[in-house]
Amino acid sequence: MREATALLPRRREMHPVAYYPEYKTSAVRSPSLPLLSMESTPSEEHGPCFGHSAIGSLDNNLITNYTQGKALALGERIRVHGQVLDENARAVPDTLIEIWQANAGGRYRHIKDTYFAPLDPNFGGCGRTLTDANGGYEFFTVRPGAYPWPNRANDWRPMHIHFSIFGHAFGQRLISQMYFEGDPLIELCPIVATVRKRSQLERLIAPLDMQNARSMDYLAYKFDIVLRGYRQTKFENKPQGM
Repeated sequence: MREATALLPRRREMHPVAYYPEYKTSAVRSPSLPLLSMESTPSEEHGPCFGHSAIGSLDNNLITNYTQGKALALGERIRVHGQVLDENARAVPDTLIEIWQANAGGRYRHIKDTYFAPLDPNFGGCGRTLTDANGGYEFFTVRPGAYPWPNRANDWRPMHIHFSIFGHAFGQRLISQMYFEGDPLIELCPIVATVRKRSQLERLIAPLDMQNARSMDYLAYKFDIVLRGYRQTKFENKPQGM
């Protein structure tokens, strides 16, 4: 059982801005009324949850999982790894992480993706894993390509990987994106620009990690994920989180 500690309130100033006119769809998707704090329900707190038996041996290897090892995905091979930690730098084990991404040409395997870059017949673009006892995780994949999107006259998304991090139930889920160190499109992207402080943006940019690269095989990028952890949001004038 984890020790009881003081409640840390959510720092909402660290959230990206919801309304940002340069990101055109935020005009219709951003909330127009003040946010409300609501108590969680038992289903959000207790289940269902995932076990190790739900994870296949190739689930974290996007280079091989779409074909079940019969053929390899095309593109620059990379390893993405890191730790999931709480706000006090304690490891968060047995956390389900799911990722999805475009292929090396910048195209998703999705019916609504009409970009004319070719689909890779050997790449599905998604994977999952559970963190180990030290909160560690890793994925093997190909570096996703940049791609254009219909926002302003000529906007391109930087290379990125989507991350979904689950707690102990489906209602406990965080979604983020990981960018790559040195990508010049990061500074030009209006979605990235909703993260207003540079120090916060840098937490979404994975640095190149040559210490964990493999010669003649793959580069490595390190991306640590820091959660609020065991202590949840303080709900208005309630002394304890729910």
